[in-house]
Amino acid sequence: MIGAMCCASVALTACSTHRDAAPTEQADFAPSPSDRVPWQDAIPQPDPLLAQGNRSPYEVNGALYTVRGSARGYRERGIASWYGMKFQGRPTANGETFDVYGATAAHRSLPIPTYVRVTNLGNDRTVVLRVNDRGPFHPDRLIDLSYGAALQLGFAEQGTATVLVESVDLAGVDDRRELEAATYRYLQLGAYTSETAAGELGSKISSTWAYPVSVSAVDSGGRRLHRVRVGPFSNMQALEQARAVLIEAGYPAPQPLP
Repeated sequence: MIGAMCCASVALTACSTHRDAAPTEQADFAPSPSDRVPWQDAIPQPDPLLAQGNRSPYEVNGALYTVRGSARGYRERGIASWYGMKFQGRPTANGETFDVYGATAAHRSLPIPTYVRVTNLGNDRTVVLRVNDRGPFHPDRLIDLSYGAALQLGFAEQGTATVLVESVDLAGVDDRRELEAATYRYLQLGAYTSETAAGELGSKISSTWAYPVSVSAVDSGGRRLHRVRVGPFSNMQALEQARAVLIEAGYPAPQPLP
C-alpha cells in the first residue's frame, strides 16, 4: 500500500512515503517530461465495495484509522499532496497497480473505491479521481493524488495545494465488504454506457482465453450501463488465476462478485 505520509515541498518534489514506512520525510520524484501522457478523468461507475483495501479499523505507525461506512455526501476541504515515480508499478491498498499518470488518489477513510471530484481552490481547476489507496498519514494532509492529477490541478511544482474533495455519488454500488471470499464466482471487468463496446470487450476476452463472459444491463444514476462479467468459476483458485491473467494483460483489476 502506497498512500503518502509526509514531505518537504520543493520544486518537483512530491509528498509521499510507503504507508508502512517510518514517519520520516522521504522525497518522491516526478517522471521525465517526455513520459507524460494525455490526461483523462476517472469515469465513475458503480464498482462494488470489497473487503480488500477496506479493513477497518487499521493501524499505521501506532495510529488507528476507521473506514467510513459510505462516501455518500462526503465534502471536505484540506491540503492535497502527490506521489510519483517512487511508487510506480507498486500495488495500491486494493491490489491495483499504481500508475503515476492515473486518475487515482489515496484517502485515509473513504471506502475503496470511491470516486471524488477534487477542486484546487487556488485556481478552480477540477479533476475526477478514483480512490484506490490509503494515505496520506501526515496529520496536515487530506488527500494524496497521483502526480498526473497534481499536474492537471496545477500544483505539481509546489507540492501541495488547498483543495475541496467531494464524493461523486452513484446508485447501484453494492457493499460486499462482509462477504466471504469463498462465495465469489465472477469477475466484473467494468460497466460501459455503450452496449457495443461492452459486447466487443466480452467477445475479446472470450475468444482470447475461452472464459465464459456475460453482458448485462443495469440502470444507475439515471443512465443505463452494461456490465461485463467473466465467469462463473468453479472455485476461488480458478477465479484468482483468471484475475491475474487479465491484470497481466493490462486490464484494470477485475472486481470479484458473488
